[in-house]
Amino acid sequence: MTTWLNTINRTNLRGDILGGVTAAIVSLPLALTFGVASGAGAEAGLYGAILVGLFAALFGGTPTLISEPTGPMTVVMAAVVTTMIADNPDNGLAMAFTVVMMAGVFQIAFGVLKLGKYITLMPYSVISGFMSGIGCILIIIQFAPLIGQSAPAGGVGGTLQNLPTLLSNIQWQELLLGLLTLGILFFTPAKWKKLIPPQLYALVIVSLLSVLFFSYADIQRIGDINASLPSLNLPSFTAEQFQTMLLDAMVLGMLGCIDSMLTSVIADNLTRTEHKSDKELIGQGLGNIVSGMFGGLPGAGATMGTVVNIQSGAKTALSGVVRVVVLIIAVFGAAQLIGNIPLAVLAGIAVKVGVDILDWSFIKRAHRVSFHSTLIMYAVLLLTVFVDLIAAVGIGVFIANIITIEKLSASQSKNIRAISDMDDKLPLTREQKRLLNLGEGRILFFYLSGAMIFGVSKALARERAAIADHEVVIIDLSDVSMLDDTISLSIENVVKEATELGKAVYVVMKTRKAAEKLKRLGVEELLSNDAFTHDRTVALEKALSSLK
Repeated sequence: MTTWLNTINRTNLRGDILGGVTAAIVSLPLALTFGVASGAGAEAGLYGAILVGLFAALFGGTPTLISEPTGPMTVVMAAVVTTMIADNPDNGLAMAFTVVMMAGVFQIAFGVLKLGKYITLMPYSVISGFMSGIGCILIIIQFAPLIGQSAPAGGVGGTLQNLPTLLSNIQWQELLLGLLTLGILFFTPAKWKKLIPPQLYALVIVSLLSVLFFSYADIQRIGDINASLPSLNLPSFTAEQFQTMLLDAMVLGMLGCIDSMLTSVIADNLTRTEHKSDKELIGQGLGNIVSGMFGGLPGAGATMGTVVNIQSGAKTALSGVVRVVVLIIAVFGAAQLIGNIPLAVLAGIAVKVGVDILDWSFIKRAHRVSFHSTLIMYAVLLLTVFVDLIAAVGIGVFIANIITIEKLSASQSKNIRAISDMDDKLPLTREQKRLLNLGEGRILFFYLSGAMIFGVSKALARERAAIADHEVVIIDLSDVSMLDDTISLSIENVVKEATELGKAVYVVMKTRKAAEKLKRLGVEELLSNDAFTHDRTVALEKALSSLK
């Protein structure tokens, strides 16, 4: 049994307790927000935060990961709830929760088949477009609640079609509450954010103002919260309905896998550890099965909660368990107060989440990267918003792979080593080896060769953990025949991390295209002109000089 359970001990008791409490403070307003946004109710969000968080913490493969309902998962769940209720008003909600359980089964299957390491092997442009599309959907579907009206049927399409009607019937009191919420979220000083998450500030302050200055009856609120233990959901459905549910479960399960794996990579970078992908998928799957069984939203690894957890000192899965205990106390002890929260406040929080999901880093620099990557990113974004999530990812990956194959073919015709990957045998001359040895282990030498495509970005990310243990970093791209946008961004991240840690960095490049690509992304702004050279011997000499 110990091999299945995450390690929970008292070696870091203070840090884990502080991390769990802080993560719970972040989770509570988001759980309420996503529960209401999904259409399943605030209780569903709370149950999802508790159940997915507990089982993923106990059985997952990333000790510091915080799992709970997320923006992307909520967007898909909202569509599932709407479709199921429209198809079967009496049994639709129970069918939607069955979809959550089926998604968990898919995630466990992915883990058992050891597919975890392949989940994030996607071009960055596809992931960027997909996540930005999810952000746009969340913003659009929350527009109606933000201005004090019920969301029209039909999701994004329904909201856009009914936009003139919505605008002509704005409830100004609720719009004011929503704008106050957004103002707090966007403009809370950084030093205050370190003490309490801005979502909690907004939830408490604006809800209090709504009770003091506005008529209770004129404001749409959460209402009564059922603080009893969740009940088991056992639906009935036809074979035709099961086929629809199966497809929805595949989408939800795959999205949960992508969301969790990306967050696990972030956790690895912050903790200098390496998660167990397949074990994490099994833990996520168990969490979603139990959550769906008891009427909770689906969940995945949440970036905000995970980062807060780690920054507060957490190191083991005990922090996730502590977070769940704090949430249970809050829910069962403050259910009556929670019912007073205006829906416009939750809509404001959801809109801010949508804005944060947008990949601003890529969007602001889209004109600097290749035309193909930019085109794919925006195509996936539009397909995600207006067509279908699976179609968006499938078409994006297909087009990106075709382009990559074309680039590899061109590269192979010029260089027989075009299919090379990260190479442990550094092709150094005797003099270069002598210079490297003089560094006495204080110089970290990154050697990349052949065609560098998105598939090797994870290998490069794994090697980044060694940066902290060295004083100088040399990135040797002299034998790289092709550098794509995803690996360029990974190299940029290596440079950023090294410079933030105060390490000296030198980059060796021989091809003009590689140099231009890195400079377009702004890498040259992170380093001095002296850091770039065409000769690895010169780079080694500079590295030795910086050690003195």
